[in-house]
Amino acid sequence: MLTDPGVYCLRSNETTWDEERLWRTYMMLTDLEAVFRSLKSELGLRPVYHSKEARSDGHLFITVLAYQCVQLIRRRLKEKGIHLGWRNLRDILSVQQRVTARFTQRDGRTLHVRKATQPEPNLRAIYDALGLDHLPGGTKKRVD
Repeated sequence: MLTDPGVYCLRSNETTWDEERLWRTYMMLTDLEAVFRSLKSELGLRPVYHSKEARSDGHLFITVLAYQCVQLIRRRLKEKGIHLGWRNLRDILSVQQRVTARFTQRDGRTLHVRKATQPEPNLRAIYDALGLDHLPGGTKKRVD
């Protein structure tokens, strides 16, 4: 079958769906696969070499749970007018860091101060939409 450039054709054995439902389902599955691929790499869940069924079940459970967390975050952001795909969201979230500064005091002891860096404006907007603190983890001080 020949198609014009720019035309996307989907083929399915589901004959009762209209074009819009087929397209929505396809887009949902494409998104699901992309998020799973990303999460499996980032959570160290790839490759899967489990020899026991319980471990395979645990692997699948963690992956599905992580996906549900991603979907919850994205749904809440959409409610606040922020429409981002997982890749863009992940890139924005990855910028903020927690850093530790060490200072030697006059008495010779070391003061450790741990805190988050200031978020960039687009990350701040995400935190605001989710009702989260801009400086996660607060400031922690320790003297050795």
